[in-house]
Amino acid sequence: MRFFNKIIGLILIVLGVYYLGKNVVFTTQFSPYWWRDLSAAGSVLCLSSGVVGLIFLPSETRSWSWVLVALGIILVFLNGNVILKPTSLWYFFASFATLITGLKLVTTGRV
Repeated sequence: MRFFNKIIGLILIVLGVYYLGKNVVFTTQFSPYWWRDLSAAGSVLCLSSGVVGLIFLPSETRSWSWVLVALGIILVFLNGNVILKPTSLWYFFASFATLITGLKLVTTGRV
């Protein structure tokens, strides 16, 4: 059963990387406003940290992860440098969660 979980985890990792790489475009164009660059990096970091926290942190501290996810969503709307091609923020969240869940399956054998 452990081998089966690791194979499923590996498939989830590959699937998550594929969907993340397919639909997210990061640009480095000059912005006349200083806060645009901060919100681009901040949105990716907050969303990524929030999803990792939701998967790996104990249930008592998961509320902080939801705060990071919400902050990442807000920063995406303020952002001008992260382009999500024909996708939604929910799609990004789901694909990153797939990637992290696969990683956890490979490393621990359970979700």
